[in-house]
Amino acid sequence: MRNKQKLNLTARRGEGFGVFAYVLFALAALAAFLLSTCLGSVPVPLSDSISAMLGGLRHAIFPKFDAPTGLAATIVNTVRVPRALSAGLSGAVLALAGCAMQGLLKNPLADGSTLGVSSGASLGAVVAIVIGFTIPGIPFAGTTILSAGGAFLALLIIMTLAYKLDGSLSTNTIILVGVIFSMFMNSVISILVTFSGEHTRGIMFWTMGSMSGKRYSDVLLLLVSLLIFGGILLAHGRELNAFAVGEDNARSVGVNVRRVKLTVLICVSALVGVAVSVGGTIAFVGLVTPHMTRMVVGPNHRKLMPASCVAGAAFLMLSDLASRTVLSPRELPIGVVTSLVGAVLFVYIFYKSRKGSR
Repeated sequence: MRNKQKLNLTARRGEGFGVFAYVLFALAALAAFLLSTCLGSVPVPLSDSISAMLGGLRHAIFPKFDAPTGLAATIVNTVRVPRALSAGLSGAVLALAGCAMQGLLKNPLADGSTLGVSSGASLGAVVAIVIGFTIPGIPFAGTTILSAGGAFLALLIIMTLAYKLDGSLSTNTIILVGVIFSMFMNSVISILVTFSGEHTRGIMFWTMGSMSGKRYSDVLLLLVSLLIFGGILLAHGRELNAFAVGEDNARSVGVNVRRVKLTVLICVSALVGVAVSVGGTIAFVGLVTPHMTRMVVGPNHRKLMPASCVAGAAFLMLSDLASRTVLSPRELPIGVVTSLVGAVLFVYIFYKSRKGSR
């Protein structure tokens, strides 16, 4: 009975969070999207941008209507909209994965990369670039396939090693194995970069993250992944609340700890693998965004995870906008921007949490 009361108390914290905050997050994401379509090396007025998007959407739904023409419409519909949507969906995917990992492992430093999945996905993509692996008729599909495959292979290796070391698959063991695996994968990537020759510049830029040249096929891939694997994570909000009061307590309230843990880890790996295959390695989104959102929403994962998705989308769209406008016409890797902003925010969050615990 006491364990159930703890679980209910954890779930009720932040119940006062109203619809207004959800609307605020959604408006922030919408504003970030509109700014991303308007600002750039060629500024486009907001009215022209909205008109171009509405015209393009009408043409996509009803082909009998002509697609909008002109320089502004071409820039908005073929370059900026797919790029902004890719950044937003990647941010949502990474934030959701990080939120789920922090809840599962009860570790504020956890995110999707804690498992080493990001490193495995990065290695797969680098291998595809170095060996020139492609699929005829489907541009960049080779990189996507090897990246996602690297993510799943990384999960398989990490979980196998963790199980050999600790049959209970404790969170500390998983984190330790994930950190060691990440260090090893990064070393292998460095070796490949050293011998990659003419591919070095492209690989280095890709490993720091980039949303340049994204297409609607990337948007579709991210959206499908978010709906499938993200939907599974969102359905496990109650179980993640149970993990907040400990695995033993979760078992006592009827949670199948091993099944839930494996389900969450697989979904996180899939989401991170897809995000890395589309935009490269982007740090701090899954680490910092759930922390910021938790300050507003509270720790109830049934509310925290969807809010983190929207906040992550807004954060990464704004980061992508900064990456291509701050030093225009030069473009910064988006991972550099998220690391700079994320490091400062993380220090602030850590300071506030330590100050509040005194």
